[in-house]
Amino acid sequence: MALNRSQDDSPGGNVRVILFDVGGVLVELSGVATILEWTQGALTAEDVWRIWLSSPTVRAFETGRSEADAFAADVVRELGLNVTPQQFLAAFARWPTGLYPGAMQLLARIPRRYRRALLSNSNVIHWPRVTGEMGLTGAVDHCFVSHLTGKIKPDADAFDHALHSLACAPEHVLFLDDNLLNVEAAQRLGLRAAVVRGPAEAEQELRRAGIFEE
Repeated sequence: MALNRSQDDSPGGNVRVILFDVGGVLVELSGVATILEWTQGALTAEDVWRIWLSSPTVRAFETGRSEADAFAADVVRELGLNVTPQQFLAAFARWPTGLYPGAMQLLARIPRRYRRALLSNSNVIHWPRVTGEMGLTGAVDHCFVSHLTGKIKPDADAFDHALHSLACAPEHVLFLDDNLLNVEAAQRLGLRAAVVRGPAEAEQELRRAGIFEE
């Protein structure tokens, strides 16, 4: 999806902050593929994302309002998965498979005049792997994570919280996410936003925005 270019079109425009989603952009995920295997064709990838992002069960867990065992039992029931809650949790812990090749290098190459930040829906199971095993938080200036803030994408208050914390107007932020629902929500609030999957597509959008000079 092309970048929303409603703001200044000059190289770099008026962007001050690059706001990255984590899963699907900087960190590779296996979750959708796993669910598709478990449902044996009953759901499409689009179905899984639609259910996941709107599920009260997922939203409660990823805003820190429920425990892992209750989350697993309810997700298995909601999605009609032919696995036990314990099997689901064991697989769920492995959904972030690691940093995409080139993710850290991409972050390091962003000129220092731009602040780098993460806006992620995450949870107490996945986030410690992102911060510890993958070391991603050391490569950015700010992190806004749903289970710590209590605010979740695509809700407007997740973006509003990040903008307020950054003391930054929406038009000064370039937001990159792998999910169209989240990108559309950001655009409605006035952020420059694009759907990207992986560091290579993220770099293309950074070049289009003038963040990386040709």
